[in-house]
Amino acid sequence: MAALLAMSGATTIASCAPFISRASVRQRQWQPAAARGASASMDGGSTTAARLSVSMEGIVSGGGMVTGRLRSVRGRRVGLVVAAGASSRSGMAAPHQAEVVPDAFRYVVAARGDRSGSASGSALAGGGAGGVIAAGAGAAAAAVVALEESDKKKLMVAYQGMPGAYSEAAALTAYPTCEPCPHAQFENAFEATEQWTTDRAVLPFENSLGGSIHRNYDLILNHRLHIVGEVYFKVNHCLLSLPGQKKEDIKRAMSHPQALAQCDEYLTNMGVIKEAVDDTAGAAAFIAQNKLRGVAAVASRRAAELYGMEVMDEGIQDDKSNVTRFLALAREPLPPREGVPYKTSIACSLKEGPGSLFKALSCFALRDINMTKVESRPMRWKPITQEAGGGRPMQFSYLFYIDFEASMADTNAQNALRQLQETATFLRVLGSYPADDSKL
Repeated sequence: MAALLAMSGATTIASCAPFISRASVRQRQWQPAAARGASASMDGGSTTAARLSVSMEGIVSGGGMVTGRLRSVRGRRVGLVVAAGASSRSGMAAPHQAEVVPDAFRYVVAARGDRSGSASGSALAGGGAGGVIAAGAGAAAAAVVALEESDKKKLMVAYQGMPGAYSEAAALTAYPTCEPCPHAQFENAFEATEQWTTDRAVLPFENSLGGSIHRNYDLILNHRLHIVGEVYFKVNHCLLSLPGQKKEDIKRAMSHPQALAQCDEYLTNMGVIKEAVDDTAGAAAFIAQNKLRGVAAVASRRAAELYGMEVMDEGIQDDKSNVTRFLALAREPLPPREGVPYKTSIACSLKEGPGSLFKALSCFALRDINMTKVESRPMRWKPITQEAGGGRPMQFSYLFYIDFEASMADTNAQNALRQLQETATFLRVLGSYPADDSKL
């Protein structure tokens, strides 16, 4: 496996997913924004509910043993074992038991095939219904392909909030022909996608004013989902009320805490009382349902249309350059394709010592790989580091989130992660995905 990071000693890391050769695969891809249109979707069309995938459960880099399982997105499963070489599961090296990372955070990304193209390393030579099934798949793989053809439905995309929320608009921007599926909490959207209730989740991860949404960064480590795309969405807050009122009649304003903070100067000048609720669209729905007069909601124009509200004012955010970065999540990673700029997101922790962060970042700098995000947070499973005997003062152990401009099919990126492994105590590839190249 070209992009597999081996586990060694006390270091347990999650390996990055090796992708099938770009020349041998045709799968649904996140389209650049320039190519988005009424008939376009991030997966190349509206009939994207089912596809063929291979999940490799056991891979020994030296022995050549591969155990695969074919499964369809709609829950129909067909078992398949491909024996390639004489190795057995008993020959696999077990993770080191002393690793401090709990089971919830242990996750090795499922392999999608051997980029070398050898028969012993891959059970699938082409992705999707049009892919070529390698020798050994037989009738089982043909049956799964048949299920795909008969089970094409509109893509279901989970988001947090009620209809009319900005997350719904971001989901429709990413997948124009999808069926948005609202969920009350971020956790519900993660679980729906992981448990095959929905095909994708589109959730906010960063805002230009509020910074990172740490809850979602924590959740992505605790769920078996991969980043498969991104959308930069410009937020335009509106002041909504029941019809027939004037601005001077408004005494209270309801919305999500971040929306209230982003419109703080405007609302303060109005002299209204700010009330925080779970969702921007939910505030509009609550006011409309209870026919509350003298109360306004800070929400989107679409929320006004859905709940019969009147737009009293538009663009009320204090900073007009209010942009939220949404990430699309899926159960399986997407292989890269030619001619599209890619990003890769990883999470890692480093060994304690002088220059450890410098050494980690140099893995990318020495290969001319541009990093677009570097952020650190205390690790939840091991927050404090202190040497036995009190040789050094107590301090936090940090987890680093890094985004860089390269695909996991890029040899430079693979080599950078191999070098990073030397200084990392934990490493997980969160996803390799097409970058959003649209214009706001």
